[in-house]
Amino acid sequence: MTGDGVYVYAITRAGSLLPADANGVGSPAAQLRVIRQGGIAAVVSDAPANLRARRRDLLAHQELLLRLSGQGPVLPMRFGMVAPDEETVRGQLAAQEADHLVVLEHLADGVEINVKALPAQNALGSLITEDKNVRRLRDEARRRPGYEANVRLGEAVATALESRAAEAGRRVLRELTSRARAMAPGPDVQGCVLNVSFLVGRGDSDDFMSAAEKFAESRRERVELRLAGPLPCYSFVSVESIRVRTAGV
Repeated sequence: MTGDGVYVYAITRAGSLLPADANGVGSPAAQLRVIRQGGIAAVVSDAPANLRARRRDLLAHQELLLRLSGQGPVLPMRFGMVAPDEETVRGQLAAQEADHLVVLEHLADGVEINVKALPAQNALGSLITEDKNVRRLRDEARRRPGYEANVRLGEAVATALESRAAEAGRRVLRELTSRARAMAPGPDVQGCVLNVSFLVGRGDSDDFMSAAEKFAESRRERVELRLAGPLPCYSFVSVESIRVRTAGV
């Protein structure tokens, strides 16, 4: 990227204020400003020259979004969103003002929590006890050790671990969806059987995390849960996302 253009961090209600002493990405840190259009506004800065996904800038972007969301609902932009100029930003705000206001209302006092589920590690003992096929292949590999026997056993173990984790993931999805305002499936992640984000009330986030951790502990021989949050509501920034991904759908 070049230094031309306007770096866009988030969309907020028009009356929202910038956090005190907040700065943007870049080195030196870019000065923030607000572009207002009707009932909404965009938090922006000049786009730094040679912007890259450096840790420093990723953290600055995330920190600003968290501080903004602590003051009110925010539609967060992904890192690196650059518009050609302020007029382009104003035009996009004007075109989507009604939809943005609907989503901002839905996100009021909300945060995102991401949950990833993976097959449990070090679960071979319980798997052999439970799965007759794995137990049979293990016994065969012991009686007639060899490459092919080991491959069959390894494939059976991997398949069974993934199957058990997927079943536990479906259960945790049902459990946590009932505690959330909305849910949004995320992209496939290698090694994960589940990647989903939940929209929860800021005041409910601790209870939500505790429920997820309790579930994971009760099924630790089947699934490993990785939790991230509270996060800005990246997965719930469109009208479509809140219409079709409301809790219980």
